[in-house]
Amino acid sequence: MTMVLLTQAQQSISTISGRISDAQSGTTLVGAHVRIEGTYLATTTNAEGYFMMKNVHMDSLTLIVSFVGYKSHREHVTRNNNQFFEFKLNVNAITTEEIVITASRADEMTPSTQQTVSGAKLREYGSGKDLPVLLELTPSVVSNSDAGAGIGYTDFRIRGTDISRINVVINGVPLNDPESHSIFWVNMPDLVSSVDNIQIQRGIGTSSNGAAAFGASVNIQTTKFEPDPYAEISSSAGSFNSFSNTVKFGTGLVHGRWYADGRLSQVSSDGYIDRAFSNLKSYFFNAGYYGDKTIVRFTMMGGNEKTYQAWGGVPKDSLETNRTYNPYSYENETDNYAQSHFHLNMMHQHNAKLTFNATAFLITGAGYYEQYKENKKLSDYGLNPFSIGVDTIKRSDLIQHKNLDNTFYGLNASMHFNSLKKTKISSGIAWNNYTNDHFGEIIWMQYAGDVPANHQWYFNTGHKQDYSAYVKGTYLLSKKVSLFGDVLYRHIDYEMNGLHDNLRDLTQNHSFDFFNPKAGVFISLNSNNECYASFAMAGREPTRSDFSEADPGEEIRQELLYDYEAGYNLKMKKLRLNVNVFYMDYKDQLILTGKINNVGKSVMTNVPESYRAGVEGVVLWKIAKKIEFEGNISLSQNRIKNFTEYVDDWDTGTQVSKDLGETDISFSPSVVSGAELRYTPLENLNLSLTSKYVGRQYIDNTSSFERSLNPWYVNNFNVSYRIHNFLWDEIELRFSVINLFDVQYESNAWVYRYYYGGQEFVTDGYFPQAGRHFMVGIKLRF
Repeated sequence: MTMVLLTQAQQSISTISGRISDAQSGTTLVGAHVRIEGTYLATTTNAEGYFMMKNVHMDSLTLIVSFVGYKSHREHVTRNNNQFFEFKLNVNAITTEEIVITASRADEMTPSTQQTVSGAKLREYGSGKDLPVLLELTPSVVSNSDAGAGIGYTDFRIRGTDISRINVVINGVPLNDPESHSIFWVNMPDLVSSVDNIQIQRGIGTSSNGAAAFGASVNIQTTKFEPDPYAEISSSAGSFNSFSNTVKFGTGLVHGRWYADGRLSQVSSDGYIDRAFSNLKSYFFNAGYYGDKTIVRFTMMGGNEKTYQAWGGVPKDSLETNRTYNPYSYENETDNYAQSHFHLNMMHQHNAKLTFNATAFLITGAGYYEQYKENKKLSDYGLNPFSIGVDTIKRSDLIQHKNLDNTFYGLNASMHFNSLKKTKISSGIAWNNYTNDHFGEIIWMQYAGDVPANHQWYFNTGHKQDYSAYVKGTYLLSKKVSLFGDVLYRHIDYEMNGLHDNLRDLTQNHSFDFFNPKAGVFISLNSNNECYASFAMAGREPTRSDFSEADPGEEIRQELLYDYEAGYNLKMKKLRLNVNVFYMDYKDQLILTGKINNVGKSVMTNVPESYRAGVEGVVLWKIAKKIEFEGNISLSQNRIKNFTEYVDDWDTGTQVSKDLGETDISFSPSVVSGAELRYTPLENLNLSLTSKYVGRQYIDNTSSFERSLNPWYVNNFNVSYRIHNFLWDEIELRFSVINLFDVQYESNAWVYRYYYGGQEFVTDGYFPQAGRHFMVGIKLRF
C-alpha cells in the first residue's frame, strides 16, 4: 500500500480526509472503512471514494483502513492539521472469510437496526455458559435457563419474540428446525468457543436462508483461520458442580494454502434446580484450502447432550419456601439427543468486483426423552384391557420414550457484485429438504401382560421442502445518500403422515408462497452523524405443532409482519450513540388464547391485529483512558388489539370466553436494559461490572398482574488477567461472580387456569434463576 501526504505539518490534527482506491487499477473504493484506533470515530468513503473526519483534535493517532477483499492498512499520524491522504489498497493474496459472508449480512451502510458482537467479548462473560445467556447484554435480549444456572436448556427472546420467530444462520447455513422453527442450544454446547462474531439484526432484517425473521435475525460466523499454529486449553469450575473443559488447535497456513483447526469441549453442571444436571459434549473441526481466488472449506461440528428435565417449573406457592423444587423425581427423567453438522463451502472471487459462493450442508439429529407416567390408561397407548388372574388391567404405571430422528440437508448459492463505485448487488438461491420421524415407545410397564417390549404406540413423519431466491442491493444516490432494496421469494411444501401421540391421524399437506420486499435509505449527514429508515414485509408459515394440535378442518393461517424502522448514529472520539424507533405491525399473529382442541390440548390461534412499537438506544462512552461504559435500553409497547380469552370450565366441560379489549403480549417487557462498566487499571488486567434490568412480563396475554413475572435487576462482576511468557503465548485467568447481590427472580413461567365448583383455580410453573454463584477459569495458549 502507498500513502501520499498532501499537506504540511502544523500544530495538531483537526480534520482528516482522503481518497481510497485500488492500487492496481486506480479505481476508487466506495464504502471502504476508515477508523481511528482507540476511539469511536469511524467513517466510510462516499460515492467518489472520498472520506472526511472533522474536529479530531489529537496530537497523534493511528488510522486503520479496510475494504473487503483487500489488505488492511495501519497508518500512524502525528501533529498535522487538515491532512489529506491518498490510500492505495492491494488485493489480498489469499482470499478471506469476510468475502464469504458479505452476501448474507448487513454492512455499515445498510439501513437496518443491527449490532455485531465478537466471540472474544462473549467468552469474557463466562466459560461454559450457553450462548443465549452470554448474549443477554445485547439490546432487547432477555434470556432464560430452565436449570437456573445458564447451562443446559437455555433460550432468549429479542423484542419479546421467541426463538421460533428469530432467523438464525451459521456460516450461511440455517439452524432453525424446519418443523418447530426453534433452536435447541443444548445440542451445541460451548458453541461460543468457536465463534468469531455474531451479527444481530433486530426487526425483519435483510434476506437470509431458512426460517422467516419475525423479530430478529442472528448471523453467526465461526472462527477464521489464523496464519500461525496454536494450541489452547481452557478449564473453568464453579458453583453447582459446574465444569467446562475445552481443547483447541490450529495448524496455521501450511504451504501458504492449507489450514485446519478444531475443538473438543465437555460441559457439566448439577444445575440450580434440584436434579437439573447437564452432561454435554461437543466438537468442532474446520479444514480448508485458501487460494488466491478460491476458498474450499469443510466444517464438521456436533454435540451430544443428556439433561435431567427441569421443564415443569416451580409452583408459585413454593417459590418462597423451596425455590429449587423439581416436580420430576424419577431417576432417569432425562432428555438425550445427538446432533451433527456437515458443511462444504466453496467461494470464488472472480475479480475485485465479483464473488461467487456455494454451500452444501447436512444436519442429522436423533434422540429421545424418557418419562415416568403414573396410572395411565392403556387405551391412550392403543392397548386393550387384559386380565391378570381375576383382575382386569385398564391402567398401569409405565416409562415411555418420545423419539426424534431427523435429517436436514440443502444447497445454497449466492453472487455478490460490487462495482467499487456506486452499486452493490447480492443474489442467491436456496433449496432445503427436511424429514423427521416422530415415534413413541413404552420401555417398561408395571403390568405388561402380553404387551411386547418397546411397544410403539405412535409413529408419524414430517417432510418439508423450502425453496427461496433473493436479490438485494445498495445504490449510492449521492455523496451522502444510499438506497437499499431487497426482495425474497420463498415457497414451502410441508406434509405430515401417521398417528400423533394422542392416536389421531395427522395426515395433511400444506403449501405456502411468500413475497417479502424490503426498502430503505441511509444518509451520511457528515463524518459524525448518520441516519436511516426502512420498511420490510415478511410472511411466516405455522409450525408443526400449530398444525398437529389444531382440530381437523380448522384453518391455521400464515402470519404477516410489516416492520418500520428508523435510526440515528452519532460517532465521536469518546462517544458513540445509536437511537432507533420501530413499529412492527402483525396480521394474524399466532398466540395462545386459552383455546383448546377436541382432546383438551392448548392450541395457537390467529389474532387479526397486534403490534410492537418502541425505541432502543445504545451508547458507548470512553469515560477516561482506563474506564469505558457500554449500555443499552429498550422502551416498548407490545399489544394485542381486541383480545378474547378462553378458560376451561370443568363443571360443564366447556370453555368460558371473555373479551378483554387491548392487552399486552406475553413475555414482552416494556423496559429492558443492559450495561457494562469496564476498568483497565493495568494493561492486561480487566475488571467489569455488568448489569441487566428486565421489566414486568405477563405470563399469558391477559395483562393480569397476578400472572406476571416481577421485574429484576441483576449484576455480575468479572475479572480477567493475561500474562505473556516465553513458555506460552498467553495465559489468562478469569473470575466471575454471577448475580453479585444475590437477587431472587424468575425469568420464565407457564400458567393454566380453570373453573371448578364455581371457583377459579390456577396451575403454574415458574423458573427461578440462581442467586449469587461463582466461576473461575484458566486459559493457556501456546
